[in-house]
Amino acid sequence: MKQQFDNRKSMTRYSLIAVVMMFVAVAVLGRAFYVMTAERSYWLAVAAQVKKDSVIIEPTRGNILSAGGQQLACNLPEYRIYMDFEAIRESKCDTLWHDAQGKPTKELRELCKGLHKLFPSRSAEEFLQNLEDGYAWKSATTGKHHRAWPVWKQRIPYMKYTEVKKLPIFKLRQGLSGFYAQKFMVRNRPYGPMAASIVGSAYKETGKAYAGLELAYDTVLAGTPGIKHRRKVLNKFINISDTAAVDGEDIVTTIDVSIQDLAERSLKKELIKDHAYTGVAIVMEVATGDIKAMVNLDRDSLGNYYEGRNHAIADLLEPGSVFKTASILTALEDGFIPDTANCKVDTGYGIMEMHGAKMRDHNWHNGGYGVINVSRILQVSSNIGVSVLIDKFYGKNPEKFVAGIHRLGLATDLKLPFPEYSAPRIRFPKRDKTGKYWSNWSKTALPWMSIGYETQVPPISTLTFYNAIANGGKMVKPRFVTRVEKDGEVVREYPVEVIKEHICSNAALGIIQDILFKVVHVGLGKTAGSRAFDVSGKTGTAQKAHNGSYKSGTVDYLLSFCGYFPSEKPKYSCIVCIQKSGLPASGGLMSGQVFHDIAEGIMAKNIRYPSKAAKDELSRFVPDVKRGNILAADYVLSKLGMKTNGGWNGSYVTGNPVWGSAKSNDKEVKLEKVAATPKNQMPDVIGMGARDAVYLLESRGMKVTIRGRGRVMQQSLAHGKPFKRGQKIELILN
Repeated sequence: MKQQFDNRKSMTRYSLIAVVMMFVAVAVLGRAFYVMTAERSYWLAVAAQVKKDSVIIEPTRGNILSAGGQQLACNLPEYRIYMDFEAIRESKCDTLWHDAQGKPTKELRELCKGLHKLFPSRSAEEFLQNLEDGYAWKSATTGKHHRAWPVWKQRIPYMKYTEVKKLPIFKLRQGLSGFYAQKFMVRNRPYGPMAASIVGSAYKETGKAYAGLELAYDTVLAGTPGIKHRRKVLNKFINISDTAAVDGEDIVTTIDVSIQDLAERSLKKELIKDHAYTGVAIVMEVATGDIKAMVNLDRDSLGNYYEGRNHAIADLLEPGSVFKTASILTALEDGFIPDTANCKVDTGYGIMEMHGAKMRDHNWHNGGYGVINVSRILQVSSNIGVSVLIDKFYGKNPEKFVAGIHRLGLATDLKLPFPEYSAPRIRFPKRDKTGKYWSNWSKTALPWMSIGYETQVPPISTLTFYNAIANGGKMVKPRFVTRVEKDGEVVREYPVEVIKEHICSNAALGIIQDILFKVVHVGLGKTAGSRAFDVSGKTGTAQKAHNGSYKSGTVDYLLSFCGYFPSEKPKYSCIVCIQKSGLPASGGLMSGQVFHDIAEGIMAKNIRYPSKAAKDELSRFVPDVKRGNILAADYVLSKLGMKTNGGWNGSYVTGNPVWGSAKSNDKEVKLEKVAATPKNQMPDVIGMGARDAVYLLESRGMKVTIRGRGRVMQQSLAHGKPFKRGQKIELILN
């Protein structure tokens, strides 16, 4: 008989299940409410430990490069090294630290000896005691051991960090050894203080710029930060990028490292000799306005010289006699001096009263220069000669003279991209409301302005004016950066900017060029000259005012020489300014000497002798040849008359490099070609010179950093390892 389904029993069961589920739901909601209120802070803290949102990804700041590609400022890694003693215990690797008797193991003692070799200021016993203290330390509250015990308190550079990782125990993976490091990218200048005033500075920790090119091009160098979030998975944090950081771009400056070094050494030598307190030297390329060197040296309380304030572009000083060139050129251009040979001034005995004030020539103690013409006036830098002429021509119309100075471009605001830059201040005469009298002008203003007082001009503006004279009258703006690069590709270029096509007529320019030539060859600028090539320029010796007076206490002087070389086809212009207290003080002898040293050093670089001049017929030797481009080595050795095993096809000038090694004996150099490393693998550059190593790596798209000189001794990425285009490689030379 078929059993009938009991509907009432089913409903009872369903009702029971529904009641149970309702209680479960209420319990879940209650628990959720409790978690959201009473335990909210606790669970937020737990979440913070396993995740972190909107973490800023700092971009890599771009490099500042010299004209030759050397890094003047770059980011380099530094590390703090720690021990995680809790990790050692969790991994149960205590036997690496202590033996069965609880004494330090052999590996631990070897580790401490290795640390002592790397950090000699602390003994191996001190390192051992420090690590033992860290191993024994335990938190009184949590009972856990130290997770960040410092092995060495100071930061260490990358190469030393790689040596530390090779030590016993430390070379094991972090979970076993407990050793780990915290990485910092810090701003460094590989050439130290060289060109510091122009390169500028960025805070080492944050990379934030605050001076020089670092600040002027901060938007280019800084890059754009990215955003990531972190999640903890299987006890490890995983970074997930939301927005990738955009690294900063590199700027290529006009600075020539060798010329900068030459200028620094030459200026410092003279400052020490003269007991001067400030010195400036600027070297400019005539045709382009490129600043090849800019030196600013100040003396500290101990008598040492350092790169301080950028006086070259920031100091507004009365330029003194170097201004006389502009005064005479203005008069020439206005037609007041049709014949320089017959336009003469009686300078008397070296002292002349002008509008109630005494004007003196530097040789007034010896009786002055008497009657001299315009050319001789500048040759001997006669204050009386220049001021008498300018007062005679413009005394009743000083606005015309100042307008002429502005027309020459000497008062032009160069608008340099430095916050410390100061534009020249050459004031115009103004009349009062009646129009009969001057409101800001006296009768002595024009004579004294004509010889470089009553004006304020930074050295960079004076040099730009003289550079225009050397450049056939074309005034170009000083250029500090030629282009911006990203991963070796040119992003944008900064062309030469012409301020004035002609500062004056060709006739007036030719006359002033001839006078500046004679200043060096028969005038007060002889010290700046050279026997090897011709130099043109003008000396300057000016008293510095203190609180508007030139008569209080010890007299300070601004000593200058500004000119260009070689005179017939000028390639470089240069200004040297020295500030010192007391006598002797001579722009021609002191600043002129620095100019001479810089000019001869630069020109010596460009001397090219035939290869036969390098041969000594009385002796024979086989040179030491580095690994690298053996096609180039074969070319040079052959030109020197050296025997090689030859057989290389192609021209060194137009051919591709042939990579190989070189072995020398008493008679010849054996060159051996080696198989090329695949394009996606790191080549072996150990033993190569810097030139070949950099060429080989950069031709494969790598970014190379060099430390030291000589041969490559270490490469940060081992031979045969894969790499990515744009990857940074560090080479250590010795």
